[in-house]
Amino acid sequence: MKLLKRITFVLLAAILCVLTAATIIEKEFGSPFVSRHIYQSPTFVALWLTFALSAAIYLLRRRRALRPASCLLHIALLIILCGAFVTYLTGRQGSLHLRLGDKPTSVYLDNEGREEQLPFAVALEEFHIEYYPGTRAPLDFVSCVTLIDGDQTRSETVAMNRIARYRGYRFYQSSYDSDGAGTRLSVAHDPWGIAITYTGYLLLFLAMAAHLIDRMGTFRRLLHNCALRGIGLGTVILLASLFPAQATETAPPTLPREQSSQLGELCVYYNQRICPLSTLARDFTTKLYGKSRYRGLTPEQVLAGWLFYYDEWKQEPMIKIKSHEARRLLGIEGRYARLTDFNRALRDYTGNSDNRGVNEANEKFNLVAMLCTGSMLQIFPYRLNDTLHWASQVDILPRELPYEQGVFIRQSMNYVNELVAKRDYTALSQVFTKISRYQQKCCGEDFPSATRLQAERLYNRMNYSLALAILLIITGTAAFVYICRRITRGTPGSTLVRRLLPAGIALGFIYLTIILLLRGYIAEHWPLSNGFETMQFMAWCALGITMLCYRRFILILPAGYLVGGLAMMVSMMGESNPQITPLMPVLTSPLLSIHVVLVMAAYTLLAFVMFNGIAGLLLYRRHPRQSEQLQVVGRILLYPAIFALAAGIFVGAIWANISWGRYWGWDPKEVWALITWLVYALALHTESLPLFRKPLFFHGFCVAAFCCVLITYFGVNFLLGGMHSYA
Repeated sequence: MKLLKRITFVLLAAILCVLTAATIIEKEFGSPFVSRHIYQSPTFVALWLTFALSAAIYLLRRRRALRPASCLLHIALLIILCGAFVTYLTGRQGSLHLRLGDKPTSVYLDNEGREEQLPFAVALEEFHIEYYPGTRAPLDFVSCVTLIDGDQTRSETVAMNRIARYRGYRFYQSSYDSDGAGTRLSVAHDPWGIAITYTGYLLLFLAMAAHLIDRMGTFRRLLHNCALRGIGLGTVILLASLFPAQATETAPPTLPREQSSQLGELCVYYNQRICPLSTLARDFTTKLYGKSRYRGLTPEQVLAGWLFYYDEWKQEPMIKIKSHEARRLLGIEGRYARLTDFNRALRDYTGNSDNRGVNEANEKFNLVAMLCTGSMLQIFPYRLNDTLHWASQVDILPRELPYEQGVFIRQSMNYVNELVAKRDYTALSQVFTKISRYQQKCCGEDFPSATRLQAERLYNRMNYSLALAILLIITGTAAFVYICRRITRGTPGSTLVRRLLPAGIALGFIYLTIILLLRGYIAEHWPLSNGFETMQFMAWCALGITMLCYRRFILILPAGYLVGGLAMMVSMMGESNPQITPLMPVLTSPLLSIHVVLVMAAYTLLAFVMFNGIAGLLLYRRHPRQSEQLQVVGRILLYPAIFALAAGIFVGAIWANISWGRYWGWDPKEVWALITWLVYALALHTESLPLFRKPLFFHGFCVAAFCCVLITYFGVNFLLGGMHSYA
């Protein structure tokens, strides 16, 4: 029995090592190399089979010691592995290229470039792209095909997240030809593997639910553990002023706040969508200066300053230069450059020491040039052949456009410049109103609703995420130290502090709720599509879980502050002012939102477990009883964390199968999510691995294992790459 246990866990360790090495090798040699030599190799498959067989025998030998929910969970995992093996043996994948007007074809190329035969023929009858209203951003790609099987014909429509099925074959919209006259469909044939795998998924979800509600199971027994009795909560609130004082220097000239606000209320075609000009102003200011305000001026005033008072603003040291090499080329000592500091040495730089930093500096110079020449401000809509277009003052307009409309587009901003020079702000306001009416008239039904535009302007003004992140981190750090000291002294803590700290969590939760709701309403999809949004959502999860659990578990309040604050800080660091853009067509599936919610909730809980582990390590020597209490808390939190991560992984697999025709592609993010799940799952096997019963080892493991989470989210995004790195 002991030998069988050792073989099983040694094989699991070997799989983890191979998976880790594969993601590193993939970075150097590419995905096809790793797929061919590792993931699809007979040796790797044999390793999984040997592990599955060993685990099955070990499970069979220990069946009497396991609860039914645990047995069902492990059986579900074995079924999933069986499904994967059947897919490996019998599944086929490839691509089918079709052109309008071509004869029906029954040949497709597999992933190795070999020709494969379909038992029927396929012809493309129609292909078109659907766009988001009033924009040129693709909403969906739609192929209408005819399937010809002997004397029978069948029409099918293939689109993103819409599959065509026939005789065990599935067709997915993959890409299309640039001329719009051809399409490329992914072809998948796996009649048995998917059915077996989905059966395993269903049993796994049932088993995890049963595990959490089983009264005699480990999770429910931990909830009623006597070691949790007497645990109180409390911490200290650290009040700090995080809002910078207004600069005493004279600000450069710009429009008054009323007129600049009117300018910001105009609409602009930006990031493939129609939005208020205030959004572009906020992005412009933040990308240039690193903050959304400059010397107390609003983003709209900064934009107006560069647009109408260029000679004065080009002397302002407001262009943030992060690169040391770029600063050297510009000849500046501080972090901020004037536009007049930019020179040919920077533009013609061909060195290798910091290409990225130099390119970023040049991008900021080009950004100012685009604004000041007017090409950035696509604020004039016009219709041509029932299609809505947007133009700037300097764009070449079609000859078919009515003369009066062309004159209005070319001359409006010139007139605005004249009124600004004369300081005739009353007439200026009237011109802005006239441009706004023109936009609404030309766009018609494609124009965003007044409510949506107002929501986006409100979102642009709610610029307190960085300040809130800093406040949460400072409060959480102080609270963490205070809690540990209070535990060692055995004191109940201040009543006022116990009331104020949850109130702070609630305020942060309310703020993030408003931000996420506004962002989702503006973008018309769940705000879970990029790194900024997922980290904001993780902060929201952290504060929400803290509100639900702070009366029960020690250290949940300071951990909630720290996790929430760090997640918000990372979101701001990753992209100081993220852009709201239409979703890629493949990302419009609701399964994506469920997948991201489950995974981010799991990462949030694992972050709590990590901070809980740090406290357990600090208290272990002098206060072993409190360390044991924290071990119970950590084990309780691990169950929903691991189950949520498992559910998130497999919901993501279902989404991938619907969107791309395969439920597992060995992408680095997928691999590291699997590694993370397998590593943390070890801590649940306290009967087979007695080391996890010891508080010191358990807490150390929880702290070290969090590195897997960091690699899964950040390491893959910024180092390893892959399909998931778009987030």
